[in-house]
Amino acid sequence: MASRLLLICGSVRAGSSNAAVLRTAGLLAPDDVAVSSYDELAELPHFNPDDDGEHLPAAVARLRHQLGEADALLFSTPEYAGALPGSLKNLLDWSVGGGEMSGKPVGWINCAWGGPTRAAGAYAELRTVLTYTDSVIVEPACVQVPVTRAEIGPDGLVTDPAARDRLAAAVAALVTAGQAS
Repeated sequence: MASRLLLICGSVRAGSSNAAVLRTAGLLAPDDVAVSSYDELAELPHFNPDDDGEHLPAAVARLRHQLGEADALLFSTPEYAGALPGSLKNLLDWSVGGGEMSGKPVGWINCAWGGPTRAAGAYAELRTVLTYTDSVIVEPACVQVPVTRAEIGPDGLVTDPAARDRLAAAVAALVTAGQAS
């Protein structure tokens, strides 16, 4: 059976480098992997524990369904003020109570350029939150692949061959972990 990989971008900005990296990574996945993207980040209501029950808001129910259907999850996010953007933290808050991420292999692509510490706060926080969801962090799928705007083509995909190779390797590691779980 084919693996199912869900891509989750922490940016809601049009033209996001993080979205370009994930689109490219998805296209580089092996042929037997079904790739989908979570695209309702901006539509999620603010997390409220009072609403986290039997009758979930529709957007949250769709999120949890996508998380539950996936065999593995791949994130890419910008850093805002030294931490995760609020929209991604909100998604993660909604995912804790449902348990859909429990035992799922996860990885991330840090595409920030300008040095190895760029976006380090966001990814440290992502690691912390993912441990609360009981996700399985696949270290070879947690990579820094710096991408500049000039390395994103008019089609919205990463053009640099070395970056594409690193993205493909991270996806392969994540998919392998997803098939083993």
